[in-house]
Amino acid sequence: MAISHQKLFTAILILCNTIPVHVYSRGPVYRPPDVERLTDSFTRLSVNQSCNVFFGGANVHVASNGSNAELSLDKSSGCGLSSKNKYYYGFFNAAMKLPAGFTSGVVVAYYLSNSDAFPHNHDEIDFELLGHEKRREWVLQTNMYGNGSVSTGREEKFYLWFDPTQSYHDYSILWNNHHIVFLVDNIPVREVIHSDAISSAYPSKPMSVYATIWDGSQWATRGGKYPVDYKYAPFVASMGGIQMEGCIFNTKDMAPLCSRSSLSSLDPVDGERFAKLSSQQTRGLEWARGKHMFYSYCQDKSRYKVMPPECNGK
Repeated sequence: MAISHQKLFTAILILCNTIPVHVYSRGPVYRPPDVERLTDSFTRLSVNQSCNVFFGGANVHVASNGSNAELSLDKSSGCGLSSKNKYYYGFFNAAMKLPAGFTSGVVVAYYLSNSDAFPHNHDEIDFELLGHEKRREWVLQTNMYGNGSVSTGREEKFYLWFDPTQSYHDYSILWNNHHIVFLVDNIPVREVIHSDAISSAYPSKPMSVYATIWDGSQWATRGGKYPVDYKYAPFVASMGGIQMEGCIFNTKDMAPLCSRSSLSSLDPVDGERFAKLSSQQTRGLEWARGKHMFYSYCQDKSRYKVMPPECNGK
């Protein structure tokens, strides 16, 4: 029986996505599916254009005429950058290369937060990259909450399908009234749909954007079993490729100023393209979660005697 060109092409795609392209100590790593490149739709900014030093200024080294920065952790301090503006909804991205070698206890974070303005009930959307006691075994943790604190977090953890210490990779957050999407190299790894079940914990207040490196010895690597070993310091994370396109919140007028037209004057990423995942993005999401996610708070019965309402049916 003859096989159509379309069926043959589909079979080849499936085969390519199931053949391991690398083998790390934890097992095979598979080739990701093709998806739309959201990062191509937004302007790249320099560090100098978009950020100020947040803390540990002596460990922040801006290079390449302000387009890149090296963030270092040593025994004296970690360090971080924060956005010059606060944003209400938008698309946020940083291209990062992580420290190599023995990195247990080291945390590299790219996140949105308003804890400075709301210390007791702040919003947060996080990428946290957790170092490991074995080479290349960085873990990606995502988290988000609104009107809460760290204790009300909703974490999920993933292994990466590449070595994040060898080159730059994009870590992106899309946040609007419809959903929050975490993307790695444009592959969605997590989607939080804005539903009635999660509405009270959905981030809803303007936030700043942060990039930091710090000592998470008490919890970061296997629950704090492996603290930072400073004989391997300094630990250096490189960052560039910054993208921040959202509604800039004007603290003087207490009103947002949006950077592009959209269906909603309060949301520059509210158009149809950003309201829901495409079929390609959905396949990417299923691939990432099926092959690389190893922890979800919705499956943690030891932590939750009663699961959060949005976990029903998961």
